[in-house]
Amino acid sequence: MRIKKGDKVQVLSGKDRGKQAHVVRAIPAEGRVIVEGVHVAKRHAKPTRATMQGGVIDKFMPISVSSVAIVCDACGVPSRIGMRYDEQGRKIRVCRKCGADL
Repeated sequence: MRIKKGDKVQVLSGKDRGKQAHVVRAIPAEGRVIVEGVHVAKRHAKPTRATMQGGVIDKFMPISVSSVAIVCDACGVPSRIGMRYDEQGRKIRVCRKCGADL
């Protein structure tokens, strides 16, 4: 999975299509990501010692990584991610549209 925590992504499908936000958490084992403000579910929480106040809270639910595309900082459009190696042999993610490092 090439999308990581902190990446700015755009949602490609679903009720939140077109929204741009940052990845809060990546779940590579399931191929899913949690994006801030996207796919929000209402959860009813009981008051506990951790959360003194109960009530209805908004919870960001995971969406499939195939439903999001990374937004390149250089060209500003959603694109796919390519890989290249630097001089030390490390993998670097690059934008497929403009070739800039991500």
